[in-house]
Parts: sequence; C-alpha cells; structure tokens
Amino acid sequence: MQGSKMYQEVILDHYRNPRRWGRLSPTTVSHTGENASCGDELTFDLRLAEDGETIEEVTFTGEGCAISIASASLLAEELPGMTLSEVHDLDREDALDLLGVELTPMRAPCAVLAEKVVQDGIENYEEGT
Repeated sequence: MQGSKMYQEVILDHYRNPRRWGRLSPTTVSHTGENASCGDELTFDLRLAEDGETIEEVTFTGEGCAISIASASLLAEELPGMTLSEVHDLDREDALDLLGVELTPMRAPCAVLAEKVVQDGIENYEEGT
C-alpha cells in the first residue's frame, strides 16, 4: 500500500472512530479551543498522576473536519505518560508529523488545533487560571 494512501486511511479511521472520545471526571485540566477560520472546536480533559507532572489519562470531544478530529485522536493516544514539559516542547511539526501527510496551508491549522488546545489548557493550569 502506498504510504500516502495508508495515512489517508489512518486519518479516516481516527475521524470515524476517534480514540479516547468522551469526557473525563475528575479532571486536572479541561480546556476548549477553536479554529476561528473554520469553526472546528475541541475540548480536552487531562488527569495528572500524583506527581502533578505526568499525564495519566486523556479524553476529548468536539466538532470539526476529518483533519481536526483525527489529529485530536492521534494526539490523545500519544499524551498518556508524557510530562507537562514534554507537551510544552511539542511544536507545529510534531502535530503535522502525527498525521503523516502533507497539508495545504489552509488545512494546517486544523492539524495543530488539538496540540494548541492541550498546551493552552496546561498553561492555564500552571498559571492557576
């Protein structure tokens, strides 16, 4: 199977059957964000381990295009076990690499929305807001 086609199938699978979908209770961090250019909206819930630094559990919900939902699903699978500092270090390229396909400049914000929502939520948590 050609690489790009395989990744397209992974995206469709995660869009149709998102992993870690739902709300988490209790949560340590809960944050909602949106992509103003297209209206996609995601909410991530995180529970931290007792050390206060390691992500123990993750769920998300939202509405959006296939790229946004698939990116959120893929990220939600990666986050458990990561530390808050590791999540801070994630960048745009990490979000795009998770998808494994080239995106147009118009679609790239859809792919990075999940990462931004999680990072903004963690930042708010660390600031006590």
